[in-house]
Amino acid sequence: MVWLSSLDHYVQALIATLFTYLMTAIGACLVIFSKNKNARFLNQIMCFAGGIMLAASYFSLIAPAKDYCIDRNINPVLPLCIGFSVGGLFIIFANFILSRYEKTKNERTKRSFLLVGSVTAHNIPEGLAIGVAFGALSVSGVTLEFVGAVMLALGIGIQNLPEGYCVAAPLKSCGYSRGKSFFIGQFSGMVEVFSGVLGAIFVSFFTMLLPWALSFSAGAMIVVVCAEMFSENFNDKKNWSILFLVLGFAIMMFLDVALS
Repeated sequence: MVWLSSLDHYVQALIATLFTYLMTAIGACLVIFSKNKNARFLNQIMCFAGGIMLAASYFSLIAPAKDYCIDRNINPVLPLCIGFSVGGLFIIFANFILSRYEKTKNERTKRSFLLVGSVTAHNIPEGLAIGVAFGALSVSGVTLEFVGAVMLALGIGIQNLPEGYCVAAPLKSCGYSRGKSFFIGQFSGMVEVFSGVLGAIFVSFFTMLLPWALSFSAGAMIVVVCAEMFSENFNDKKNWSILFLVLGFAIMMFLDVALS
C-alpha cells in the first residue's frame, strides 16, 4: 500500500485498472475448465461487490467532489447534480444504442454483440471512476481518498470476476470454442485500463472539472450497479442477496471510518 501511494497517480490508475482487467480475465478463464456455473454463488458475489461499489461511489467520488467544491467556495449543487445525472444518462444512452442493434441482426450475432457490447460499455465508466479517483489525489493528496480509490478498484475487481465468466459462458453456449469465448470475455475488461489512465490524466490537467468528473463517474457507477447487477440478482434468494449487499457496503464503510 505504501509503495502504491508513492507512485504517480496515472501509474496508480494503470495498476488499479490492470488489476480489474486481470480479475475479468480470471473469470473468463473459468470457462475453459468448468462445465456449469453456480448461478446462486455468482449472484451473491455480484451483490457483495455491488455493495462495495455503492459505498465507494459515495465515499470515493461524491463526498470528495462535495469537499472539493466547499474548500474552494464553489456551490456544489450544479457540479454534483448535473454531473451525476449525465453519468446516469450515459449508461441509459449506451443501453438504448445496443437495444437498437438488437433489431437488425440474427439471433446468434445479436446475443453475442449485446452481451459483450453491454459489458464493455459499462466498463468504460468503471475504469473512468478508478482513474478519476486516483487522479483526484494529485489535487488533494488526502490519505482517506487514496484508501477510497483503492477500495473502489477492489470492489470493481471483485465484481469483474463473475462478470468475466458471465460473458464467456454464454458465448460458449452459443457455439464459440472455449478459447474464443475466453478471449472475447477477457477482452471486454481491457477498456477499463484505457479509460482509467485517461481519467487520471484528465483530472490532473483540468482540476476545475474534478467535481464534475467525480459526480459523473458516481452516476454511471450507481446506474450500472442498480440496473445491471441488482435487477437480475435479486430474483433468486432475495434475503441472501440483500445480506451480501449490506455486507459489502458495511466493509467499505468500516474501512473508510477506521482508516480516516
